[in-house]
Amino acid sequence: MKLSLVLVFAFILPLIRAQVPHWGPCPEPSVQAAFTLKQFMGRWYEIAKLPAQFEKGRCIETNFTLKADNSIRVVSSEILKGELRKIEGIGVVEDLKNPAKLGISYSYVLPYSPYWILSTDYVNTALVYSCTDILRLFHVDFAWILGRTRTLPDSTIEKAKEIFANNNIDVTRMVASRQQSCDKTL
Repeated sequence: MKLSLVLVFAFILPLIRAQVPHWGPCPEPSVQAAFTLKQFMGRWYEIAKLPAQFEKGRCIETNFTLKADNSIRVVSSEILKGELRKIEGIGVVEDLKNPAKLGISYSYVLPYSPYWILSTDYVNTALVYSCTDILRLFHVDFAWILGRTRTLPDSTIEKAKEIFANNNIDVTRMVASRQQSCDKTL
């Protein structure tokens, strides 16, 4: 038993290095009521985030495209060390009764990760949350404030943080994403 726990932690620890694990299982936040997937499609810019090991660059954005089979083509990009980097994944609606609960995978060998739309007006902002339980002992979470433009008013960002906090999601470590000089040629 001890050996299996050590192996689990040895595998998971590198994945959560930039994250701060929280004791207990993931919270169950409310998601967008009457979510319309088609309206959510398109380009979203990362405005603020909980720090994530897999996001180190600037000018982070994601483009969502609905495919004929109702899956979602997900293309995320960032500029890192002066180089544009892109990764493509697949998204799915995990629960047809609750279409704001998406799952996204950037690898054929990894399961879908939760990508829950907590709130969106479809034209300006979206609040996204993802959380993974580790043996129900602790959890690692991610949260993003997205915008249809590279910047949002401070008041909008503060309101977004309140929505996260009201859903028991700790955003005290949330940081602004770097969206400056994104339109320059690399």
